[in-house]
Amino acid sequence: MMDTARELIPQIPTWPVVGPLPFVLTREGIVPGLTSMAERFRREGVFRVPLPGADITFVCNAALAAEVMDDERWEKVLDPFMLRVRLLGGDGLFTAHSDEAAWGAAHRVLAPAFAGSAMERYFDAKLEVLNELLDHWQRSERPVDVVGDTIKLTLETISLAGFDHRFGTFDRPKLDPFLVALARGGQEVVHGAFRPRLSQWYEAHRQRAFERDVGALHHLVDPVIAGRRAMPRDAWPKDLLSRMLTSADPKTGELLSDANVRYQILTFLIAGHETTAGLLALALHYVARDRALAAALRAEVDEVFAGGTPTFAAVRSLERVRCVLDETLRLHPTLPFISRGPKEDVLLGGRYTVRRGQPVALLLSAIQRDPAVWPDPLRFDPERFLPERARQRPAYAYKPFGVGRRTCLGRSFALVEATLALGMIVQRFEFDDPGPLRLALSPVPRPHAFRLGLRARRPDA
Repeated sequence: MMDTARELIPQIPTWPVVGPLPFVLTREGIVPGLTSMAERFRREGVFRVPLPGADITFVCNAALAAEVMDDERWEKVLDPFMLRVRLLGGDGLFTAHSDEAAWGAAHRVLAPAFAGSAMERYFDAKLEVLNELLDHWQRSERPVDVVGDTIKLTLETISLAGFDHRFGTFDRPKLDPFLVALARGGQEVVHGAFRPRLSQWYEAHRQRAFERDVGALHHLVDPVIAGRRAMPRDAWPKDLLSRMLTSADPKTGELLSDANVRYQILTFLIAGHETTAGLLALALHYVARDRALAAALRAEVDEVFAGGTPTFAAVRSLERVRCVLDETLRLHPTLPFISRGPKEDVLLGGRYTVRRGQPVALLLSAIQRDPAVWPDPLRFDPERFLPERARQRPAYAYKPFGVGRRTCLGRSFALVEATLALGMIVQRFEFDDPGPLRLALSPVPRPHAFRLGLRARRPDA
């Protein structure tokens, strides 16, 4: 038996009725508040946040994170927050339990489609949609809405590459209803987890609105699946949807159910568009503020592309562009925290009792700013990720796409897309200084009210 007379995990302050909200909610959202709160507990490396009906324990330094990342002793579990996300994603890859049969089957079916060797097949679709964005910005006579337009870019890209579907968002002045429902649902997932339960009537109202938004998402995805099944089989495109409908699980021989395919599509759309859009918008904000950095990236892109149409191999050679994206992900991980649970009772850091399966969240936004690993951690410095420096750093200090076997399958897809987009944008345009970065109140990190003045690059620039 484990000795339970151990230290209690330190807890952040709370107030009556509103609980911890005043200490973690900022004008930029809850994750920045948690990241700031983590500085109080940097030495302990862990702190607890009491939430309505549940608590979440956060690990906030790199040394303790290394212990929780050990796949021999820990595995991904769904904390109370992730159980709310599951209301959107169902048993899709991101929100399935690790021991859930649907996760294993979908992972075995889809992993080959996201292997590095498979990435080239999606490149033409990415380039096609990106050219629409570049043409749209070329015609603009006003500062462009970077976040809105990058969301359109990434939504169209994942839907075309994955499901041979187009939303036509560049032809519409307003966001697609799918995006509106998804944004509202995501906000409710986050805010509902931290909101004090002060009124049963209000909570019931929010629940009904959330269910309507979930229904709207299903209403879009289900006809896409039905439409594919109605097509002659020899006319099916070779995309992710066709793979999910025709590829049997190599372990069981069974096909994925239509319900699971629906949740995989929603997972790809949720995880594959807003996260990449936020990454690209944030990276562009940093580049637009730094003329020397923009010039260095343009020089690299000019040399690698050599005046021709970008190729998959060329994009993978854009080392400095990729460093900008990696540094952006360090400061603003698109997945702010991931939860793991021990396979047996453990003493975390030799001090804190954690029971089998108890969720412990790795607060990546704090771990990736740990000064014990990252000198001057708040400074944006892409050269941290040059190969000779990156090799000297422990792998556990940088995990923006998850840990172990639950690492995001779409990692390479997203990074190739963002590298291509950032490279072509800096090559095509010159930028005005957008001013200091302020984060939006959003489930996914992205700049607030980011309108960017830009001009077509002069031939001699």
